[in-house]
Amino acid sequence: MAKKERPPVPDAWVDRIDEILRGLPQVHCEPAWVGTRWRVQGATVAHVFGGEDQLFRVTFRGETDEVMAFQHLGAPYFRAEWGANVIGLVIDDDSDWAELAELLTDSYCLVAPDRLAAQVDRPA
Repeated sequence: MAKKERPPVPDAWVDRIDEILRGLPQVHCEPAWVGTRWRVQGATVAHVFGGEDQLFRVTFRGETDEVMAFQHLGAPYFRAEWGANVIGLVIDDDSDWAELAELLTDSYCLVAPDRLAAQVDRPA
């Protein structure tokens, strides 16, 4: 059986995520092994990619208790199979981009050096 191709993430979605993250100190965007990722000083803040199932996902970091909570919420959230603190979210046209902005900002604050994270207004 032939492996399905991974679809490219719509540019509009990459741009929306970039708009959320580019204002944070020292974040840069780069191509990943698949999709696009945003990093700060070598640590991945977020990664967006298309899957072989033709769905689009964004992964990001969360507190350990948040990872478990999101895992139990179920779709569109999931626990990534790598990293103890990685949360995944299936995104589509109906995604809550305001909520995603908060989650990505939290992710940044978890992986950025303290001096950089201290410069960010973190969501309540």
